[in-house]
Amino acid sequence: MTDETRPDPDTLLSHVQKAEEKKGAGRLKIFLGYAAGVGKTYEMLKAAHQLLSEGVDVRIGYVEAHKRPETQKLIAGIPQIPLKKIEYRTTLLYEPDLDAILADKPQVVLIDELAHTNAPGSRHTKRYMDVEEILTYGIDVYTTLNIQHLDSLRDVVAQITHIQVHETVPDRVIDEADEIKLVDLPPAELIQRLHDGKVYVPEMAEQAVRKFFSEGNLHALREISLRKVAKQVDGQMVAYMQTRSIPGPWPATERLLISIGPSPFSERLVRTARRQADRMNVDWTVLYVETPKTRALPKEDKERIWKSMKLAESLGAKADTVFAFSVPDAIISYAKKHNVTRIILGKTLRPRWKELLFGSIVDDIIHKSGDIDVYIVSQNEEYEKHVPKSRESLRPEMTAAGIAESILLVAAAVLVGEFAKAYISESALILLFFAVVILSAIRRGLLTAVLSAVLSILVFDFFLVQPYYTFHVFDPSGMVLICGMLAIGIVLSRLIARSREDAAAARSREHESAMLYRMSQKLAGTTMVSEVADVLTSSVRENFGWETIVLVPGGTGLVPIPVENGAVIDEKDLAVAFWAFMNIEVAGYDTDTLHSSSFRFVPIRTPERVLGVLGVRPTDVDGVISPDTGRILTAFADLAGLAMGRVFREADADV
Repeated sequence: MTDETRPDPDTLLSHVQKAEEKKGAGRLKIFLGYAAGVGKTYEMLKAAHQLLSEGVDVRIGYVEAHKRPETQKLIAGIPQIPLKKIEYRTTLLYEPDLDAILADKPQVVLIDELAHTNAPGSRHTKRYMDVEEILTYGIDVYTTLNIQHLDSLRDVVAQITHIQVHETVPDRVIDEADEIKLVDLPPAELIQRLHDGKVYVPEMAEQAVRKFFSEGNLHALREISLRKVAKQVDGQMVAYMQTRSIPGPWPATERLLISIGPSPFSERLVRTARRQADRMNVDWTVLYVETPKTRALPKEDKERIWKSMKLAESLGAKADTVFAFSVPDAIISYAKKHNVTRIILGKTLRPRWKELLFGSIVDDIIHKSGDIDVYIVSQNEEYEKHVPKSRESLRPEMTAAGIAESILLVAAAVLVGEFAKAYISESALILLFFAVVILSAIRRGLLTAVLSAVLSILVFDFFLVQPYYTFHVFDPSGMVLICGMLAIGIVLSRLIARSREDAAAARSREHESAMLYRMSQKLAGTTMVSEVADVLTSSVRENFGWETIVLVPGGTGLVPIPVENGAVIDEKDLAVAFWAFMNIEVAGYDTDTLHSSSFRFVPIRTPERVLGVLGVRPTDVDGVISPDTGRILTAFADLAGLAMGRVFREADADV
């Protein structure tokens, strides 16, 4: 099996972890519609009757008939679990009896109206929480939901219908559903059902049509529901392709990928991609490929990259960073893995002669793109005036020491040649100067190697080629010598530079792995939360030299764990830490959230819950925390979270 046909191990691990998390849990099937009256409950009951005919144990946990004869007729044929009666003030309310459902443990239970808010006094505030608990007991659930009740669409629906939806469910509920069945009905037919009294009672139908069920509103909601289901199906297709390493793209839907770098043109490229994504109404991703060479970028270029990535995220894109030795190969590999159909690149700023001599990333991507479309976006003259200084700084430099060393090496070769020319042939003497070029390439890089090659050609021709002390540079053999020397100098210096970059990258990755390994070893022996905090803070100080603090819940907020050389935090930064804790998101310094804080706060969590917050106060990054550093901090916090979780479990077991 080749690398191209082998599934990505990280992707496989992600899917395996998701499968493990759902192991033993029930399956969730959602009957999704765009408005009341399209037939969600009716279709759910029909599916239940089909299961009954196949011998499946199906029960009704809760179904709302809305006095519709067709629905009531279907309900009559399915066993029901009695509802739970809850008295609220002077009203008697009915809710699904969660304990009775779990006790009976049917194979499938029907729970209507997933977005419903439970009556006061219920175990959970929302019905979808009841459903989640039922699923953990291995019971399959069939439920219904209208698209306007998704939390992320609440503002969109309000803008379309001018009605604020208050009962919502988190998007993760529908994203994690095992199956979604779209129940669709043309708006004209739905409006006719309203007028016929099949959706609401007659006195309510006219008001419903006037306020919500206008044909324009229904068309818009119907489109939203269709797109939501298509997006979920597309995600399932991509997961299928990734786990089986099927090369993309499958053009079932459009997906854009934008590659950016340190160019000032990147922000304009991101905005251009956003406009294209909006016109096509598709998902889009901004990708930055980090290479060994770009690790040495100056601060201003790194800031430009991270600024472009943050802009992309604020505009709705997925921002991703990958490490690779070849930018074109990384972009094409990422595109095929994520079923990208269109790659958008910025026009190169390099002169044409450099592209011919050193190659072009854009040309390489075009040649390797296969079935993926590649679009090139041009920039105006204003951008061309501001080519990043990093492009210049990455060029090989010729120093005074390198020039002096090159001259001394060539002079030494000439002296040796003067003594040896009476005993060995000219072709053997050439090897001396090849050695000089190779040594210069190894020690000083491309330009010094080229200088050594030119000097070697001149002195060899002048001192060691008959007639001596004359130049014959236009002699055919001399031309071959010139070309050979220059070619060797260029090729060797490029190969050596690449090997050094690869070695530096390998050392960097090895250093990161060693950091995490050392920390995990220290955490293995911890038995108290304070010991975990000591290991965490000392690891950050040891590797980054930053002030560090660990905060955990206490009283009405967060309190610091006393550690050696712990940082001092004020009320303002403490509020930022509390936000990061409550929202389980990184916040503070050099982020898009509460960035005025002098600390960056990283949640300390387990797969089940958040246990605290790691706060670091950078002192030497001058405005930038790179994605690599951010990833390491998150890994530190995650390791600490696992250790804290173990400590808590051991403490509970001892009680």
